[in-house]
Amino acid sequence: MRKPWVQWTLAVVITLIAAIYQRRTGPTYPARGSVELGGQEIKLKLLRTHSITGRQPVTVVAADTAVTGTVEWRRFPTDDPWIGEQMWREGDVLTTVLPPPPEPLMPMAGKLEYRVTLTRGAEAVSFPELPAVTRFKGDVPMWVLIPHVLCMFFGMLFAMRALFAAVGGGDSRRWAFVTTALLLFGGFVLGPMVQKYAFDAYWTGVPFGYDLTDNKTLIAGVAWILAAWRLRGGREAKVAIVVATVVTMVVFAIPHSMWGSQAQW
Repeated sequence: MRKPWVQWTLAVVITLIAAIYQRRTGPTYPARGSVELGGQEIKLKLLRTHSITGRQPVTVVAADTAVTGTVEWRRFPTDDPWIGEQMWREGDVLTTVLPPPPEPLMPMAGKLEYRVTLTRGAEAVSFPELPAVTRFKGDVPMWVLIPHVLCMFFGMLFAMRALFAAVGGGDSRRWAFVTTALLLFGGFVLGPMVQKYAFDAYWTGVPFGYDLTDNKTLIAGVAWILAAWRLRGGREAKVAIVVATVVTMVVFAIPHSMWGSQAQW
């Protein structure tokens, strides 16, 4: 494993797997599934994040015109009564929006929980079993969001590269310093800017809250600051690099946006 191309290949593969896993298991990833109604399968995809500048569409493709739909929704987390909203048909698609007019648009970090009930004659099925929770956010400019995402992705990539260099041989110091710079800039400079645009708060982790995205960034940042400190004076500090990388991969395995910003009703 001393060959650089082997180390790079392993680093890229592991980082991509981790990034895909984190994205697909997060609470903002669409709730997907299917139900059977009238002897036919109907696939559903319910969004779980949307911009505060508009109403979130809820759509179901159901070519059978005998199928009708209703969306039940309420603010989350509350004990508000469920409100039923009839879906209308546009060709093969049943659709409605949340929150429906004349309800006001949602605030930053406002959440709704909802589920869809499809009916055909005497048959009725609901999806999902537990209501989907959707969160509304402000629009983040691409000039902030793209560099933030790239810094965090390449921070994880170079962390893995540093680990393999430390274990298998190579210039682990260089990749460790690059990792530290990327994670600190992406997580503590660009990250709060993204958070401010999306949820009107620069930081919602410790000591101000329990946002796991902010807190895991804090943990990873501290781990790499300690590793960089151990590297001072030309030291190799391979153990510190391995520990920092393991900490980074563990905390970033936590789905993105867990325990995220939430409006208080």
